[in-house]
Amino acid sequence: MKCEDVSKELIPYLDRRASSADRHEVEEHLAACAGCRTRAEELRTLWSVLDEVPIVQPSLGFDARMRARIAEEPQARWYRWFVPQPRLAMAMALLLAVSVWMSRLPQDSSTLPGTAQSEQQQFQVIKNLDVLENYDVLSKFDALDEVPADQQATPVDQMNNQPAQDDGG
Repeated sequence: MKCEDVSKELIPYLDRRASSADRHEVEEHLAACAGCRTRAEELRTLWSVLDEVPIVQPSLGFDARMRARIAEEPQARWYRWFVPQPRLAMAMALLLAVSVWMSRLPQDSSTLPGTAQSEQQQFQVIKNLDVLENYDVLSKFDALDEVPADQQATPVDQMNNQPAQDDGG
């Protein structure tokens, strides 16, 4: 038996209302578990102290006076259910305030999927994919670091600096 099961069966065991099989299981667990055994002893001590307290009998008119006081309490009106409770009203006001605040936040349509601008950006990335692949190869190419700065003219610069050739016309 687990400690949780024993804690449920402890009061009937101590009150001698448990069946003999349940009593036997509880006794076996109490023999093995010091924590539950301590709790059982504390409950026995508490009950022995409560047994020493004298029983107080209510006065003869106690029941009649209690019933009269209950009858004097104001009855709930039929429209009481319609008046909102303060916690409910506060929750609804906060919900309304958050809803208004969220609706007034700026909308960034470029991050939303399906917009024309994001589709255009995706198309540009796909269109320039071969350039991006070549850039990645060239940026990691170590031989370019060894070329002197004056010889690093790009092919476009070299074509612009060449004299114009006449095709013999």
